[in-house]
Amino acid sequence: MAGGQAKALMFQGTGSDVGKSLIVAGLARAFLNRGLRILPFKPQNMSNNAAVTVDGGEIGRAQALQARAARVPLSVHMNPVLLKPQSEVGAQLVVQGKVEGNARAAEYQQIKAGLMPRVLESFAHLKDRADLVLVEGAGSASEVNLRRNDIANMGFARAADVPVILIGDIDRGGVIASIAGTKAVLDRHDAAMIEGFIVNRFRGDPSLFDEGMRMIEGFTGWSPIGLLPHFSHASRLPAEDALALNSQPTRKAGAKIKIAVPILPHVSNFDDLDPLDAEPDVELIRVRPGNALPNDADLVLLLGSKATISDLQALKSAGFDIDIKAHVRQGKPVIGLCGGYQMLGKTVADPDGIEGPAGAVEEGLGLLNVDTRLTGDKRLEAVSGTTSDGISFSGYEMHVGQTEGVDCARPFATIHERPEGAVSASGLVSGTYVHGLFADDGQRSAWLTRLGGTASRIDYEQGVEDVLELLAAHLEKHLDLDALLRVAR
Repeated sequence: MAGGQAKALMFQGTGSDVGKSLIVAGLARAFLNRGLRILPFKPQNMSNNAAVTVDGGEIGRAQALQARAARVPLSVHMNPVLLKPQSEVGAQLVVQGKVEGNARAAEYQQIKAGLMPRVLESFAHLKDRADLVLVEGAGSASEVNLRRNDIANMGFARAADVPVILIGDIDRGGVIASIAGTKAVLDRHDAAMIEGFIVNRFRGDPSLFDEGMRMIEGFTGWSPIGLLPHFSHASRLPAEDALALNSQPTRKAGAKIKIAVPILPHVSNFDDLDPLDAEPDVELIRVRPGNALPNDADLVLLLGSKATISDLQALKSAGFDIDIKAHVRQGKPVIGLCGGYQMLGKTVADPDGIEGPAGAVEEGLGLLNVDTRLTGDKRLEAVSGTTSDGISFSGYEMHVGQTEGVDCARPFATIHERPEGAVSASGLVSGTYVHGLFADDGQRSAWLTRLGGTASRIDYEQGVEDVLELLAAHLEKHLDLDALLRVAR
């Protein structure tokens, strides 16, 4: 079917976090296993968790996972519009992988209509290269107050003539009303785009909801595609939404290493935590403002940020700066990744107003003798190299800013003969712009042994592959995939 004749099918939700991203990833692997060439697509995404593409841009992390499930390289066309929140009311606008400025929420509602041609251009680009394009909607299909100029849900489905499957989450309750209510509030032409529905995250005896499935079909006229039981391995896949940071993982019996992670308002690329979370020897403590960092932590890890100065202010307001400096005085290590690296320095300046008010300068933690200027083009690049202890790694850089200072003479790593990052004179404080560092098994093992644990026995990347295969089998068992292929056009 390749050569512009690809079919497409869109998955929208009754609300956010109903499982759209995970289902599309699982279907990508399931249909790939049936011999089809699959490409994922999301017209508009809002996330500070992003991935670097082979064509030199960035897309939402969910589409990166879906592309991995389909075993295809990442492309900016898989997520042509990406909004990266920088404040309570505004976001950085990334179009086809490149930053095109900032927009407040109200302004963006007016900008959207002008983005539809580029969304359709990216969609056409993918259709030329696939048998089936799996499209993920955003938020809720029933946000009819935002229907005008919509490019994320029914606006796209109508413009591209892509049939829709609606997903509801029974775990949060009221799934019959949420699916039937979506039909009730949609414009009749929009409602006509929906061909079927999936009820996700069911727990217990599925026969107990047989009548519920029939009732939804009766209320809506849409075909039931399946009742999908809760997939217990979902937590082993990279999460896209910061909602995943709200829950504290179950305490690990026998964990030898405790890592404290301050969770700040504009945290980004928090999937850097996933490989550490997978380690039985590691207990990750996510600490929100209002709580103190545990004084028995073996390592403090500062994550990336979409608004470094703002998050640095939040860090200090929460008193985390006091906790981190006390941690270092105890002779224990700290590492900062990307924005976290910038916060560890003496100052962070934003002369051009890239992340906030132009000319803003904030005093950093002063644990690294470096200064950062948020200026220049955004660096988006897959990288590989070795850390100062001679251990190799691979990862990616995604940042704005230049960091310079005395401690850069002790680089954290070397990348293609280029020194990268900084280490304090004491050796306790490290900063790097490299994301994905802990996904590298050798690098993660080195950190575990350095912190008093044992070397990793986990092949992290293979573990993700194994879960994708389990997810594909789960969907094959519980959904009518043949019906999905019949509906696609």
